[in-house]
Amino acid sequence: MAQLNDPAMAGELREHLQEQSNKGYEWVVYDTDNPINARYDLTCFLDEHEAINHAREYQQIFNWHEAVPISSLVYDLKRLERNQLQPPTDLAINNPDLTLKTIKAMNLNNLDNLKEELKELGFPKKLAEEMEKNMQKNVPEFQLRHPMPADKGQVDLQLHFKQSGQSDYYYFNKYSVTLNNAKPLEAEQKYLVISPGEQNKPVFRKFDSPHEAISYFKEQKGDSELAVGKDVGHKTTLATMEKDKVNFVAKDFQKTFYSPAVTQNVYVEKGKGFSAEQSANLIQGRSVYRDDLLNLGGQQYKAWIKLDFDQTKDRFDNFKIKQFHDPSYGFDLKAVLDKYNIKELADPKQREKLEESLKNGNRPLITTVKDGQEVKLRIEAVPRYGQVNMFQENGKPEKREQFQVAVKNDPLLEKGKDTQKDLSQSRGVKV
Repeated sequence: MAQLNDPAMAGELREHLQEQSNKGYEWVVYDTDNPINARYDLTCFLDEHEAINHAREYQQIFNWHEAVPISSLVYDLKRLERNQLQPPTDLAINNPDLTLKTIKAMNLNNLDNLKEELKELGFPKKLAEEMEKNMQKNVPEFQLRHPMPADKGQVDLQLHFKQSGQSDYYYFNKYSVTLNNAKPLEAEQKYLVISPGEQNKPVFRKFDSPHEAISYFKEQKGDSELAVGKDVGHKTTLATMEKDKVNFVAKDFQKTFYSPAVTQNVYVEKGKGFSAEQSANLIQGRSVYRDDLLNLGGQQYKAWIKLDFDQTKDRFDNFKIKQFHDPSYGFDLKAVLDKYNIKELADPKQREKLEESLKNGNRPLITTVKDGQEVKLRIEAVPRYGQVNMFQENGKPEKREQFQVAVKNDPLLEKGKDTQKDLSQSRGVKV
Protein backbone atom coordinates (compact mmCIF):
# COMPACT_ATOMS: atom_id res chain seq x y z
CA MET A 1 0.00 0.00 0.00
CA ALA A 2 1.35 3.43 -0.95
CA GLN A 3 1.97 5.93 1.83
CA LEU A 4 0.37 9.38 2.09
CA ASN A 5 1.26 12.27 4.36
CA ASP A 6 -2.23 13.65 3.84
CA PRO A 7 -5.05 11.06 3.49
CA ALA A 8 -7.23 13.86 2.06
CA MET A 9 -5.16 13.57 -1.13
CA ALA A 10 -6.49 10.07 -1.77
CA GLY A 11 -9.41 11.33 -3.86
CA GLU A 12 -7.26 13.59 -6.02
CA LEU A 13 -4.70 10.85 -6.67
CA ARG A 14 -7.44 8.32 -7.43
CA GLU A 15 -9.00 10.64 -10.03
CA HIS A 16 -5.58 11.20 -11.62
CA LEU A 17 -4.95 7.45 -11.88
CA GLN A 18 -8.39 6.83 -13.31
CA GLU A 19 -7.69 9.47 -15.97
CA GLN A 20 -4.44 7.68 -16.83
CA SER A 21 -6.28 4.38 -16.98
CA ASN A 22 -8.79 5.87 -19.45
CA LYS A 23 -5.83 6.85 -21.64
CA GLY A 24 -4.67 3.22 -21.73
CA TYR A 25 -2.11 3.21 -18.91
CA GLU A 26 -2.31 0.05 -16.78
CA TRP A 27 0.68 0.14 -14.38
CA VAL A 28 2.09 2.66 -11.90
CA VAL A 29 5.46 2.87 -10.11
CA TYR A 30 6.06 4.69 -6.81
CA ASP A 31 8.78 5.07 -4.18
CA THR A 32 7.93 2.87 -1.20
CA ASP A 33 10.40 4.70 1.02
CA ASN A 34 8.74 8.09 0.69
CA PRO A 35 5.11 9.23 1.02
CA ILE A 36 3.26 10.33 -2.10
CA ASN A 37 2.73 14.09 -1.92
CA ALA A 38 1.56 14.85 -5.46
CA ARG A 39 0.84 13.36 -8.86
CA TYR A 40 4.45 13.66 -9.97
CA ASP A 41 5.38 11.02 -7.35
CA LEU A 42 3.53 8.49 -9.51
CA THR A 43 4.85 7.28 -12.87
CA CYS A 44 2.36 5.46 -15.10
CA PHE A 45 3.15 2.92 -17.83
CA LEU A 46 1.25 1.25 -20.61
CA ASP A 47 2.40 -2.27 -19.76
CA GLU A 48 3.81 -4.37 -16.94
CA HIS A 49 7.20 -4.97 -18.57
CA GLU A 50 8.06 -1.27 -18.79
CA ALA A 51 6.84 -0.62 -15.24
CA ILE A 52 8.84 -3.44 -13.68
CA ASN A 53 11.99 -2.49 -15.58
CA HIS A 54 11.62 1.13 -14.43
CA ALA A 55 11.11 0.01 -10.81
CA ARG A 56 14.14 -2.31 -10.88
CA GLU A 57 16.36 0.37 -12.40
CA TYR A 58 15.47 2.91 -9.72
CA GLN A 59 15.85 0.35 -6.93
CA GLN A 60 19.54 0.08 -7.79
CA ILE A 61 20.05 3.86 -7.86
CA PHE A 62 17.65 5.41 -5.37
CA ASN A 63 15.10 3.97 -2.93
CA TRP A 64 12.99 0.86 -3.25
CA HIS A 65 10.37 1.29 -5.97
CA GLU A 66 7.33 -0.88 -6.54
CA ALA A 67 5.31 -1.51 -9.70
CA VAL A 68 1.61 -2.31 -9.25
CA PRO A 69 -1.48 -2.36 -11.50
CA ILE A 70 -3.23 1.02 -11.49
CA SER A 71 -6.47 -0.74 -10.57
CA SER A 72 -4.85 -2.07 -7.39
CA LEU A 73 -3.68 1.35 -6.23
CA VAL A 74 -7.06 2.92 -7.13
CA TYR A 75 -8.75 0.28 -4.96
CA ASP A 76 -6.51 1.12 -1.99
CA LEU A 77 -7.10 4.84 -2.43
CA LYS A 78 -10.86 4.29 -2.44
CA ARG A 79 -10.53 2.45 0.87
CA LEU A 80 -8.55 5.37 2.26
CA GLU A 81 -11.30 7.73 1.19
CA ARG A 82 -13.82 5.64 3.11
CA ASN A 83 -11.53 5.62 6.16
CA GLN A 84 -11.41 1.83 6.02
CA LEU A 85 -7.64 1.77 5.89
CA GLN A 86 -5.29 3.98 7.87
CA PRO A 87 -2.05 4.87 6.07
CA PRO A 88 1.06 3.42 7.74
CA THR A 89 2.84 6.80 7.61
CA ASP A 90 3.04 9.22 10.56
CA LEU A 91 0.38 7.28 12.44
CA ALA A 92 0.97 8.96 15.76
CA ILE A 93 0.80 12.45 14.19
CA ASN A 94 -2.29 11.88 12.07
CA ASN A 95 -4.05 9.91 14.81
CA PRO A 96 -3.24 11.22 18.32
CA ASP A 97 -5.53 8.65 19.93
CA LEU A 98 -3.86 5.73 18.16
CA THR A 99 -2.70 3.27 20.81
CA LEU A 100 0.51 1.25 20.90
CA LYS A 101 -1.67 -1.84 20.69
CA THR A 102 -3.02 -0.75 17.28
CA ILE A 103 0.47 -0.07 15.96
CA LYS A 104 1.63 -3.48 17.19
CA ALA A 105 -1.36 -5.12 15.50
CA MET A 106 -0.31 -3.51 12.20
CA ASN A 107 3.21 -4.84 12.68
CA LEU A 108 1.78 -8.30 13.23
CA ASN A 109 -0.26 -8.01 10.04
CA ASN A 110 2.90 -7.15 8.13
CA LEU A 111 4.69 -10.08 9.76
CA ASP A 112 1.85 -12.52 9.01
CA ASN A 113 1.73 -11.39 5.37
CA LEU A 114 5.47 -11.90 4.93
CA LYS A 115 5.30 -15.32 6.58
CA GLU A 116 2.57 -16.31 4.16
CA GLU A 117 4.62 -15.04 1.22
CA LEU A 118 7.63 -17.13 2.27
CA LYS A 119 5.38 -20.15 2.63
CA GLU A 120 3.87 -19.61 -0.84
CA LEU A 121 7.35 -19.45 -2.33
CA GLY A 122 8.38 -22.68 -0.62
CA PHE A 123 10.85 -21.34 1.94
CA PRO A 124 11.11 -23.27 5.25
CA LYS A 125 9.50 -22.20 8.51
CA LYS A 126 12.94 -21.74 10.08
CA LEU A 127 13.61 -18.89 7.64
CA ALA A 128 10.36 -17.16 8.66
CA GLU A 129 11.48 -17.38 12.29
CA GLU A 130 14.81 -15.71 11.43
CA MET A 131 12.90 -12.99 9.58
CA GLU A 132 10.68 -12.35 12.61
CA LYS A 133 13.72 -11.94 14.90
CA ASN A 134 15.18 -9.28 12.60
CA MET A 135 11.85 -7.46 12.38
CA GLN A 136 11.51 -7.47 16.16
CA LYS A 137 14.94 -5.85 16.40
CA ASN A 138 13.76 -3.20 13.93
CA VAL A 139 16.73 -3.86 11.62
CA PRO A 140 16.26 -1.45 8.68
CA GLU A 141 17.63 -3.85 6.07
CA PHE A 142 18.70 -7.49 6.29
CA GLN A 143 19.31 -10.64 4.25
CA LEU A 144 18.49 -14.25 5.00
CA ARG A 145 20.28 -17.22 3.44
CA HIS A 146 18.78 -20.55 2.44
CA PRO A 147 21.06 -23.30 1.00
CA MET A 148 19.66 -26.05 -1.23
CA PRO A 149 21.37 -29.15 -2.64
CA ALA A 150 22.31 -29.19 -6.32
CA ASP A 151 23.22 -32.01 -8.70
CA LYS A 152 26.79 -30.77 -8.54
CA GLY A 153 27.52 -28.55 -5.58
CA GLN A 154 25.07 -26.29 -3.82
CA VAL A 155 22.52 -23.56 -4.55
CA ASP A 156 22.46 -20.54 -2.22
CA LEU A 157 19.39 -18.34 -2.05
CA GLN A 158 19.67 -14.95 -0.36
CA LEU A 159 16.46 -13.12 0.54
CA HIS A 160 16.48 -9.33 0.73
CA PHE A 161 14.25 -7.49 3.23
CA LYS A 162 13.97 -3.72 3.45
CA GLN A 163 12.07 -1.52 5.88
CA SER A 164 10.23 1.53 4.64
CA GLY A 165 11.94 4.83 5.37
CA GLN A 166 8.63 6.27 6.58
CA SER A 167 7.16 3.43 8.63
CA ASP A 168 7.99 0.12 10.28
CA TYR A 169 6.65 -1.89 7.35
CA TYR A 170 8.98 -4.37 5.66
CA TYR A 171 9.10 -5.32 2.00
CA PHE A 172 10.31 -8.56 0.41
CA ASN A 173 10.53 -8.02 -3.33
CA LYS A 174 13.47 -10.11 -4.47
CA TYR A 175 15.96 -12.83 -3.69
CA SER A 176 19.17 -13.87 -5.40
CA VAL A 177 20.08 -17.42 -6.34
CA THR A 178 23.68 -18.60 -6.76
CA LEU A 179 25.01 -21.93 -8.04
CA ASN A 180 28.28 -23.00 -6.42
CA ASN A 181 30.04 -26.14 -7.63
CA ALA A 182 31.69 -26.74 -4.24
CA LYS A 183 30.75 -29.76 -2.16
CA PRO A 184 28.05 -29.04 0.45
CA LEU A 185 29.45 -28.32 3.91
CA GLU A 186 29.34 -31.05 6.51
CA ALA A 187 27.41 -30.54 9.76
CA GLU A 188 28.72 -27.61 11.85
CA GLN A 189 31.34 -26.73 9.23
CA LYS A 190 31.93 -23.20 7.92
CA TYR A 191 34.22 -21.50 5.44
CA LEU A 192 36.86 -19.51 7.33
CA VAL A 193 38.92 -16.56 6.16
CA ILE A 194 41.82 -16.18 8.58
CA SER A 195 44.20 -13.24 8.77
CA PRO A 196 46.94 -12.36 11.25
CA GLY A 197 45.84 -10.02 14.02
CA GLU A 198 47.50 -8.12 16.81
CA GLN A 199 49.79 -10.01 19.21
CA ASN A 200 49.78 -13.04 16.90
CA LYS A 201 46.08 -13.67 17.52
CA PRO A 202 44.37 -14.65 14.24
CA VAL A 203 41.32 -12.75 13.08
CA PHE A 204 38.78 -14.85 11.21
CA ARG A 205 35.36 -14.55 9.64
CA LYS A 206 32.91 -17.38 9.01
CA PHE A 207 30.84 -17.99 5.85
CA ASP A 208 28.23 -20.52 4.78
CA SER A 209 28.60 -19.76 1.07
CA PRO A 210 31.81 -20.62 -0.83
CA HIS A 211 31.05 -17.79 -3.25
CA GLU A 212 31.00 -15.20 -0.45
CA ALA A 213 34.03 -16.71 1.28
CA ILE A 214 36.12 -16.67 -1.91
CA SER A 215 35.11 -13.09 -2.74
CA TYR A 216 36.02 -11.91 0.76
CA PHE A 217 39.33 -13.83 0.72
CA LYS A 218 40.37 -12.25 -2.60
CA GLU A 219 39.77 -8.78 -1.13
CA GLN A 220 42.25 -9.35 1.70
CA LYS A 221 45.62 -7.63 1.86
CA GLY A 222 48.91 -9.04 3.10
CA ASP A 223 48.73 -12.63 4.33
CA SER A 224 45.49 -14.58 4.59
CA GLU A 225 44.09 -18.11 4.52
CA LEU A 226 40.86 -19.62 3.23
CA ALA A 227 39.88 -22.82 5.02
CA VAL A 228 36.93 -25.04 5.89
CA GLY A 229 36.18 -26.58 9.28
CA LYS A 230 34.26 -26.32 12.54
CA ASP A 231 36.71 -23.72 13.91
CA VAL A 232 40.28 -22.46 13.53
CA GLY A 233 41.60 -25.41 15.53
CA HIS A 234 39.90 -27.94 13.26
CA LYS A 235 40.34 -26.74 9.70
CA THR A 236 41.49 -27.79 6.25
CA THR A 237 43.32 -25.17 4.19
CA LEU A 238 41.79 -24.43 0.80
CA ALA A 239 43.85 -21.45 -0.32
CA THR A 240 46.52 -19.08 0.99
CA MET A 241 47.65 -15.56 0.20
CA GLU A 242 51.08 -14.03 0.85
CA LYS A 243 51.88 -10.35 0.37
CA ASP A 244 48.58 -9.66 -1.42
CA LYS A 245 49.02 -12.55 -3.87
CA VAL A 246 47.36 -15.97 -3.89
CA ASN A 247 50.17 -18.52 -3.72
CA PHE A 248 48.28 -21.77 -3.13
CA VAL A 249 44.90 -23.32 -3.98
CA ALA A 250 44.11 -26.92 -3.05
CA LYS A 251 43.83 -29.13 -6.14
CA ASP A 252 40.28 -30.34 -5.42
CA PHE A 253 39.16 -26.73 -4.76
CA GLN A 254 40.68 -25.06 -7.84
CA LYS A 255 37.59 -25.41 -10.03
CA THR A 256 35.43 -23.80 -7.37
CA PHE A 257 38.00 -21.09 -6.64
CA TYR A 258 38.62 -19.99 -10.22
CA SER A 259 35.16 -20.54 -11.75
CA PRO A 260 32.77 -17.61 -11.27
CA ALA A 261 29.54 -18.48 -9.53
CA VAL A 262 26.35 -18.48 -11.63
CA THR A 263 23.87 -15.96 -10.22
CA GLN A 264 20.36 -14.69 -10.94
CA ASN A 265 18.05 -12.17 -9.25
CA VAL A 266 14.48 -13.36 -8.78
CA TYR A 267 11.77 -10.71 -8.35
CA VAL A 268 8.58 -11.53 -6.49
CA GLU A 269 5.44 -9.61 -5.64
CA LYS A 270 3.33 -10.48 -2.62
CA GLY A 271 4.40 -14.11 -2.68
CA LYS A 272 3.94 -14.51 -6.44
CA GLY A 273 6.83 -15.51 -8.66
CA PHE A 274 9.30 -18.35 -9.10
CA SER A 275 9.41 -20.54 -5.99
CA ALA A 276 12.65 -21.45 -4.21
CA GLU A 277 12.51 -24.93 -5.75
CA GLN A 278 11.92 -23.59 -9.25
CA SER A 279 14.72 -21.03 -8.98
CA ALA A 280 17.20 -23.64 -7.75
CA ASN A 281 16.39 -25.76 -10.80
CA LEU A 282 16.48 -22.83 -13.24
CA ILE A 283 20.00 -21.87 -12.16
CA GLN A 284 21.06 -25.48 -12.86
CA GLY A 285 19.87 -25.17 -16.45
CA ARG A 286 16.53 -26.94 -16.21
CA SER A 287 13.06 -25.82 -17.33
CA VAL A 288 10.10 -25.01 -15.07
CA TYR A 289 6.40 -24.55 -15.84
CA ARG A 290 4.34 -21.50 -14.91
CA ASP A 291 0.59 -21.16 -15.48
CA ASP A 292 0.26 -17.65 -13.98
CA LEU A 293 2.38 -15.52 -16.33
CA LEU A 294 1.06 -12.22 -17.71
CA ASN A 295 1.68 -10.79 -21.17
CA LEU A 296 2.02 -7.09 -21.99
CA GLY A 297 -1.74 -6.80 -22.24
CA GLY A 298 -2.24 -8.21 -18.77
CA GLN A 299 -3.60 -11.51 -20.05
CA GLN A 300 -2.58 -14.70 -18.26
CA TYR A 301 -0.76 -17.44 -20.15
CA LYS A 302 1.16 -20.69 -19.57
CA ALA A 303 4.73 -21.51 -20.56
CA TRP A 304 7.83 -23.50 -19.78
CA ILE A 305 10.70 -21.20 -18.77
CA LYS A 306 14.45 -21.74 -19.12
CA LEU A 307 17.41 -19.40 -18.48
CA ASP A 308 19.43 -18.57 -21.57
CA PHE A 309 23.07 -19.03 -20.56
CA ASP A 310 24.27 -18.52 -24.14
CA GLN A 311 23.51 -14.79 -24.19
CA THR A 312 25.09 -12.00 -22.16
CA LYS A 313 23.27 -10.84 -19.06
CA ASP A 314 20.93 -7.84 -19.13
CA ARG A 315 21.57 -4.53 -17.36
CA PHE A 316 20.13 -5.95 -14.14
CA ASP A 317 22.80 -8.70 -14.16
CA ASN A 318 20.22 -11.33 -15.01
CA PHE A 319 20.21 -14.03 -17.66
CA LYS A 320 17.54 -13.63 -20.30
CA ILE A 321 14.87 -16.29 -20.46
CA LYS A 322 13.52 -18.61 -23.11
CA GLN A 323 9.79 -19.29 -23.13
CA PHE A 324 8.03 -22.28 -24.64
CA HIS A 325 4.34 -21.39 -24.63
CA ASP A 326 1.71 -23.96 -23.75
CA PRO A 327 0.01 -25.26 -25.82
CA SER A 328 1.22 -23.38 -28.93
CA TYR A 329 4.83 -24.62 -28.70
CA GLY A 330 3.58 -28.21 -28.83
CA PHE A 331 5.16 -29.81 -25.76
CA ASP A 332 2.52 -31.98 -24.06
CA LEU A 333 4.09 -33.48 -20.92
CA LYS A 334 1.33 -36.05 -20.40
CA ALA A 335 1.57 -37.32 -23.98
CA VAL A 336 5.35 -37.50 -23.85
CA LEU A 337 5.35 -39.49 -20.59
CA ASP A 338 2.86 -41.96 -22.06
CA LYS A 339 5.48 -42.95 -24.64
CA TYR A 340 7.60 -44.58 -21.94
CA ASN A 341 7.37 -47.59 -19.69
CA ILE A 342 7.09 -45.80 -16.33
CA LYS A 343 5.52 -47.74 -13.50
CA GLU A 344 4.31 -44.64 -11.60
CA LEU A 345 2.01 -43.61 -14.46
CA ALA A 346 -0.38 -46.45 -13.61
CA ASP A 347 -1.32 -44.80 -10.29
CA PRO A 348 -3.20 -41.47 -10.78
CA LYS A 349 -1.83 -40.00 -7.54
CA GLN A 350 1.77 -40.98 -8.32
CA ARG A 351 1.36 -39.70 -11.86
CA GLU A 352 0.10 -36.33 -10.62
CA LYS A 353 3.00 -36.10 -8.17
CA LEU A 354 5.49 -36.99 -10.93
CA GLU A 355 4.11 -34.39 -13.35
CA GLU A 356 4.10 -31.70 -10.68
CA SER A 357 7.71 -32.44 -9.78
CA LEU A 358 8.77 -32.26 -13.44
CA LYS A 359 6.96 -28.93 -13.86
CA ASN A 360 8.97 -27.53 -10.95
CA GLY A 361 12.16 -28.48 -12.78
CA ASN A 362 13.12 -31.46 -10.64
CA ARG A 363 14.63 -34.78 -11.68
CA PRO A 364 12.35 -37.19 -9.81
CA LEU A 365 12.98 -40.91 -9.57
CA ILE A 366 10.90 -43.27 -11.69
CA THR A 367 10.65 -47.04 -11.93
CA THR A 368 11.14 -48.67 -15.34
CA VAL A 369 12.55 -51.89 -16.82
CA LYS A 370 16.02 -52.49 -18.30
CA ASP A 371 17.30 -55.88 -19.46
CA GLY A 372 14.26 -57.51 -17.86
CA GLN A 373 14.91 -55.97 -14.43
CA GLU A 374 13.19 -53.11 -12.62
CA VAL A 375 15.49 -50.11 -12.25
CA LYS A 376 15.28 -46.64 -10.76
CA LEU A 377 16.14 -43.71 -13.03
CA ARG A 378 15.88 -39.96 -12.81
CA ILE A 379 13.82 -38.13 -15.41
CA GLU A 380 13.85 -34.51 -16.57
CA ALA A 381 11.46 -32.53 -18.80
CA VAL A 382 13.11 -30.95 -21.86
CA PRO A 383 10.34 -28.88 -23.51
CA ARG A 384 12.70 -27.21 -25.98
CA TYR A 385 13.13 -30.52 -27.78
CA GLY A 386 9.68 -31.89 -26.90
CA GLN A 387 11.17 -34.74 -24.92
CA VAL A 388 12.30 -36.06 -21.54
CA ASN A 389 15.83 -37.10 -20.59
CA MET A 390 16.69 -40.02 -18.34
CA PHE A 391 19.66 -40.52 -16.04
CA GLN A 392 21.05 -43.08 -13.65
CA GLU A 393 21.00 -42.02 -10.00
CA ASN A 394 24.68 -41.04 -10.29
CA GLY A 395 23.82 -38.63 -13.13
CA LYS A 396 25.04 -40.76 -16.06
CA PRO A 397 22.69 -40.32 -19.07
CA GLU A 398 20.61 -43.23 -20.40
CA LYS A 399 19.23 -43.62 -23.91
CA ARG A 400 15.53 -42.94 -23.51
CA GLU A 401 14.56 -44.99 -26.59
CA GLN A 402 15.20 -48.26 -24.74
CA PHE A 403 12.42 -47.41 -22.28
CA GLN A 404 9.72 -46.59 -24.84
CA VAL A 405 6.46 -48.49 -24.78
CA ALA A 406 6.20 -51.02 -27.62
CA VAL A 407 3.54 -49.93 -30.13
CA LYS A 408 1.07 -52.70 -30.88
CA ASN A 409 0.65 -53.55 -34.53
CA ASP A 410 -2.54 -52.26 -36.13
CA PRO A 411 -4.03 -54.96 -38.48
CA LEU A 412 -5.32 -52.31 -40.90
CA LEU A 413 -1.95 -50.54 -40.87
CA GLU A 414 -0.13 -53.83 -41.46
CA LYS A 415 -2.48 -54.65 -44.31
CA GLY A 416 -1.72 -51.29 -45.88
CA LYS A 417 2.02 -51.93 -45.50
CA ASP A 418 1.66 -55.36 -47.18
CA THR A 419 -0.26 -53.83 -50.09
CA GLN A 420 2.37 -51.09 -50.49
CA LYS A 421 5.12 -53.74 -50.31
CA ASP A 422 3.47 -55.80 -53.09
CA LEU A 423 3.10 -52.72 -55.29
CA SER A 424 6.70 -51.71 -54.69
CA GLN A 425 8.06 -55.12 -55.46
CA SER A 426 6.00 -55.30 -58.66
CA ARG A 427 7.64 -51.99 -59.71
CA GLY A 428 11.11 -53.25 -58.87
CA VAL A 429 11.49 -50.96 -55.82
CA LYS A 430 13.29 -52.34 -52.76
CA VAL A 431 11.39 -51.82 -49.47
